[in-house]
Amino acid sequence: MLTKLQKQTFDEPACDHNVNKKEAGCPKPIPGKVGGGCSFDGAYSSMLPITDAAHLVHGPMGCLGNSWNNRGSGSSGPQLYRQAFITNFLNNDVVFGGEKKLYKAVKEIVERHAPPAVFVYQTCVTAMIGDDLQALCKAAQEKTGTPVIPVESPGFIGTKNFGNRLTGEALLARVIGTQEPATEHPFNINLIGEFNIAGEFWQVLPLFEEVGIRIICTLSGDARYHEVAMMHKADINMMVCSKAMLNVARKMNEKYDIPWFEGSFYGIENTSQVFRELAKHFDNAELTAKIETMIAREIAQIKPEMDEIKTRLAGKKALLYTGGVKSWSMVSLIQETGMEVVGTGVRKSTDEDKARIAELLPEDAELITQGGATTLMDLYHAKGASLLLAGGRNQFTAVKAKIPFVHVNQEREQAYAGFTGALDIARRCDKAVHSPAFKWAQSDFGDDFSDSVEGDKFESSETKLVEEAS
Repeated sequence: MLTKLQKQTFDEPACDHNVNKKEAGCPKPIPGKVGGGCSFDGAYSSMLPITDAAHLVHGPMGCLGNSWNNRGSGSSGPQLYRQAFITNFLNNDVVFGGEKKLYKAVKEIVERHAPPAVFVYQTCVTAMIGDDLQALCKAAQEKTGTPVIPVESPGFIGTKNFGNRLTGEALLARVIGTQEPATEHPFNINLIGEFNIAGEFWQVLPLFEEVGIRIICTLSGDARYHEVAMMHKADINMMVCSKAMLNVARKMNEKYDIPWFEGSFYGIENTSQVFRELAKHFDNAELTAKIETMIAREIAQIKPEMDEIKTRLAGKKALLYTGGVKSWSMVSLIQETGMEVVGTGVRKSTDEDKARIAELLPEDAELITQGGATTLMDLYHAKGASLLLAGGRNQFTAVKAKIPFVHVNQEREQAYAGFTGALDIARRCDKAVHSPAFKWAQSDFGDDFSDSVEGDKFESSETKLVEEAS
């Protein structure tokens, strides 16, 4: 049963995905299908990058084990977010309730770590037995003197994206607008939906600092609690190619009159467009000149090597399988390497995302709704692709098929944002496509060799060869 707030959040009026639907709202969960994440998973992973806060899961151990550390978001300072906290619900707790256990956990966290705030995440079990999370967190906050923020996002109520949106509601209700900046600044921005995957935020932060634009908060990559509390002081919000927290941008516009726009840091053109959009908004001649100077310098620095890579990758085809907003933002990024994108995943993409893909790709490009190993490999060979770009789950598919692969999902360790990120992914695509290891593995000798030795020995030999080649 959804609460009144959850029902309102379910239908996001600013999301184009709902425009032409007979029944507005996010996709409803299908019983037994948790692939792609539940609401709790989305809520927890989207808030975890607030690095100085404590994140307490109110539920059984399995919920934490399936969600903690599944997003590679880095911190430039506090490491408390790397500490896993859970009330560890057991059978007796289901019968007698978890009120005392939750208070004890909050009290211990505050005494040991003194965080600026404790976020408490509701799970399916604690929601079904009726634990009043709002009342429990209020009581714990009064007794400890530390903000205790309830996040009511049990997994059974919706998808991972819906969980992202519910965390936005919790922040809007209890955190944003509760603190003020120590100093004033003429140009202020929030980056909403920037999770600092593999340190990507750090690739663009120096550019903002150089031109003189202050980032008050990234929601939530490498964020601090006090930064989230000061988000209402921004002059403009940027949705970083993400619809998951669109409600935050819309409601901040309604409540604080802060405009917002959507952009991406994937690719040279997209990154340049973001800064030019900010120059247009602030309408300051000095700021505009700094931005254009910075863009020209960054492009000039990477252009010689990018041109060489484009020459080597000319005529090569890439198959991209990733979800959501990356379905279009990654397309433009890969196209800048000189490769032709012959297909991209759209399983979690909105209608607006698909419209952007249609503008970027030719009509015969494949829009992949379901990407099993067989489907991907059939499409890869049918389209004459030279490279597969996907997430970790498909990495083993590529290894078994002996085809070039580049990891582009959230678990990756490589950053691809901004101008330097565009050059880095171009380098990786170039190395993967032209690695001699794959030609050897696909040759008759490679097949004969793999048949003549045990599987574990072949795997170690192949791994060694790939490392030597790279």
